[in-house]
Amino acid sequence: MDKQELETTVSKVLDEMRERPIPLGVSNRHIHLSEDDYARLFPGQPISEKKGLLQPGQFASDQTLTIVGPKGQLKNVRLLGPLRSASQVEISRTDARTLGITAPLRMSGDLAGTPGVRLVSPFAELDLTSGVIVAQRHIHMSPLDALILRVSHGDSVSVAIEGDARRLVFDNVAVRVSPDMCLEMHIDTDEANAAGADNPQVCARLVMP
Repeated sequence: MDKQELETTVSKVLDEMRERPIPLGVSNRHIHLSEDDYARLFPGQPISEKKGLLQPGQFASDQTLTIVGPKGQLKNVRLLGPLRSASQVEISRTDARTLGITAPLRMSGDLAGTPGVRLVSPFAELDLTSGVIVAQRHIHMSPLDALILRVSHGDSVSVAIEGDARRLVFDNVAVRVSPDMCLEMHIDTDEANAAGADNPQVCARLVMP
């Protein structure tokens, strides 16, 4: 095989890899806690893993809490681990209306100017002064995935959700690249319902320019 044939073959393989489905994760409402806040809500109890998540080192814990807002509450909301430097509550727009708050659309960790809520565990209550967001839809990926897909950390891309009669294209999907991430798109339950993502045939594909 000469150089031109090799380049053609490699280009074809990369094109095929760019067409591969992206694993689609539907993020239900959940909570991240700082070590201090966790200690107040679950005194003397180490956080325990219930189920591992696709992203390396991430897990759903056995611990759940109730989120209380001015107009309503959400019970049995799962705490995700490991513990973080700052507490954060991720909900959908529908959840925000149930609670009676206005949660801004943000990337995880961008908590300045966000509203707070009350968190209730079986042992204690805690009033967060901030930290409630609706998470911006995004794709996690490794540097190799980003190289193959020709995107960079911080890019905004379009992703087609295919396989259901309600198929659609999501614009403004944030790209998050890190060596400790694997390929997965995250949308919330409102977005999943709009796209018919409960259909097992549904998959996500990057829309190439």
